[in-house]
This record gives sequence, structure tokens and C-alpha cells, in this order.
Amino acid sequence: MQKTYQGSCHCGAVRFQALIDLSAGTTRCNCSLCRRTRYWGTSVKPEAFTLLGGADAIAAYSFASKSLRHEFCRHCGVRPFGHGSGEWAGGEFVSINIGTLDASDEELAAAPIQYCDGRNDNWMEKPKFTQHM
Repeated sequence: MQKTYQGSCHCGAVRFQALIDLSAGTTRCNCSLCRRTRYWGTSVKPEAFTLLGGADAIAAYSFASKSLRHEFCRHCGVRPFGHGSGEWAGGEFVSINIGTLDASDEELAAAPIQYCDGRNDNWMEKPKFTQHM
């Protein structure tokens, strides 16, 4: 079931809201950046996402395929979301770090996890090892 969640970086400078169905699943990725930051996310279409404040506090980083713009708060360093595009994702999307949502522990614990092999740009396949993710 879709629900509107509020979210923010750690210091609160970057705030957003998004219409998300956590029961539809979340992702964990093994690409070099997600592996180092243990990013746990979900994606929504851009029209389901609203930046509420802090546009001036956002910095961005892209690497490798440049298909995802990893955005972070320039004050506290937290990555609340990123923007991307890919045929495997059905076009444009916003990837949301679910750890930045004002969601209950129960909601986050109940969200199914799909493991993605981002290291090999094989987003729809589960990597051989996932325990470290």
C-alpha cells in the first residue's frame, strides 16, 4: 500500500516527501559506492517525489555508468536520495535511502529486500554473496 513518507538528512537541512509502497520491496546493492555506505533504498517515479527544502544544501556525485546522480547533504554528508535513469528501471527514477525516512522500525523491518548486482551493472540479478550487504 502506498503511503506518503517524510524524510531528511541527519542535520535536517535537506527534507523531502515521497509516495512509497515499502511492501513492494527495497534494494541493497553491491556497487562500489553502496557497498561502502551500506545504502538501502527504494525507487519511485519523479512525480511521486517532492523536495521540501534544502536544494542549496545538496551536492552530487556520479561515477561509472553515470546512470545515477548520488545526492548528499553538503553539511552532514548523508545521502537521502539520488536521481537516475535506466531501461532496467523503466526510465527516470528517484532512489530513496529508506534509512532517511520517518518510518517506524516495524515498517522498515517488514519491507522485502531485493539484492542487486550493481557492481556488474546487472541490476535485476542477485549477486552471489549478499551476507555483507
